[in-house]
Amino acid sequence: MFQFENEQYLWGLLLIPILFLLYWMNRQWRRKAIERFGDAGLVSRLIPDFSERKQAVKTFLYMFALVFIIIALANPQLGSKLEKVQRKGIDVMVAIDVSKSMMAEDVQPTRLDRAKQLLSRLIDGMSNDRIGIIVFAGHAYLQMPLTVDYAAAKLFLQTINTDIVPTQGTAIGEAIELSRESFEEESEKNRALIIISDGENHEEGAIAKAEEAANEGIKVFALGVGSTEGSSIPVYMQGRKVGYKQDRNGQLVVSKLNEEVLKEIADKTGGKYFLIKGARNEIASVIDELNNIEKRDFEDYVFTDYADQFQYFIGFAVLLMILGFFTSERKSGWFSRWSLFQ
Repeated sequence: MFQFENEQYLWGLLLIPILFLLYWMNRQWRRKAIERFGDAGLVSRLIPDFSERKQAVKTFLYMFALVFIIIALANPQLGSKLEKVQRKGIDVMVAIDVSKSMMAEDVQPTRLDRAKQLLSRLIDGMSNDRIGIIVFAGHAYLQMPLTVDYAAAKLFLQTINTDIVPTQGTAIGEAIELSRESFEEESEKNRALIIISDGENHEEGAIAKAEEAANEGIKVFALGVGSTEGSSIPVYMQGRKVGYKQDRNGQLVVSKLNEEVLKEIADKTGGKYFLIKGARNEIASVIDELNNIEKRDFEDYVFTDYADQFQYFIGFAVLLMILGFFTSERKSGWFSRWSLFQ
């Protein structure tokens, strides 16, 4: 397991492109100043020992040394001791809709972005529960199996977009079935499924799958994202919005939140439906519902000790600074004696 003890110092890496830009601007200014002074070739003969290339090497050595110093301050660490620990919690699978309709902007910035923000807050509010992630559109896919590694869950969350699933649709039933298969069999009453979707164009069988989940003790909490008034669906090409989705007749397609199906799925399992409006108390209500589910004991392996690695980066930085110190900006006299063109 790898981590940074002081991640805030990594913001210092933003200095590197700024310093590079200042160096480049300085070189451009110096060249223009020489051109104003006189002929560039004549000026170079007046200062024959100066090497612009060696000056650049010296500058970059110091820049890379600064990079290693910043990383050392952040203190990279490697997990050195793995221990078995007892935890008490529940298993939570989150099924997030990634169909194109989730790009609608009736909630800002988009339905999908709001769903990801919500899931991120949910992860922040968890302590001992295990969490897994499923993405679905035309089909459902297990994005991340059950884990207590919340940092990994947030990394997976960042990769979620509407292009992650090749076929379009809203296969809620398939997502419920996949979540059932992803839970461990021994956890009968300690499981919850959270569905985050606009509920639109759901395939047949979602209600039946919800009933099967209820028979296995799985509670489903449905989180509706969007508006009943609906919104058009943006179309993007190479990251740029180029218009809005149209049907075969050239009419704008309007995507509306289907609350009825989401409410029915939640009711069939003894869960609840929540309309996502952007208020933070919504995720607090979801967490409260999860905390009301009976918890169970389970074993997990976690890193309990980490070994510091900053000393290696300090060593590299010192080495680069020494090389920079002994790198002269003057041309080498040994090479200057070789004149291949005279």
